Amino acid sequence: MNNINIEDYKFAMPISIRWNDLDPLAHVNNVYYFEYFQIGRGHYMHAVSQQWDWQKYMFVIAHIECDYFKELSLTAVNPTIKMRTSSLGNKSFEIEYLITSTAKDGSEILHAKGNSVQVMIDIAVKKSIEIPDWLRKDIIDYEPALI
Repeated sequence: MNNINIEDYKFAMPISIRWNDLDPLAHVNNVYYFEYFQIGRGHYMHAVSQQWDWQKYMFVIAHIECDYFKELSLTAVNPTIKMRTSSLGNKSFEIEYLITSTAKDGSEILHAKGNSVQVMIDIAVKKSIEIPDWLRKDIIDYEPALI
């Protein structure tokens, strides 16, 4: 699958494609992939760290991108978002996303691959902060491919 090691993507969840997500060509409009990324991020962060307090710790998106490989339609079988943290910095971390579905022969179809950079912030003072030690540990524990 385009030199992507699927085993590195521990987190996966189904995508619910809505009629509203479709464009006049009857496939998912490119803007909705970013919404799928956003929905997935919340579930992913909860899976990675049970300690997360959204009222105290937050991040902002500094960069986000998506490459499209094959259209995704309403009739796609088992549409899924797969995610992983691909790198950790001092104040930021990168998440990679795959949007896949299942082909008739059971193989995976790669529809899109995305990447985002999250920067940790102190909500009260609205400034970037270092990734807390507990979060860094939780991410590394969840993502053995990081090491």
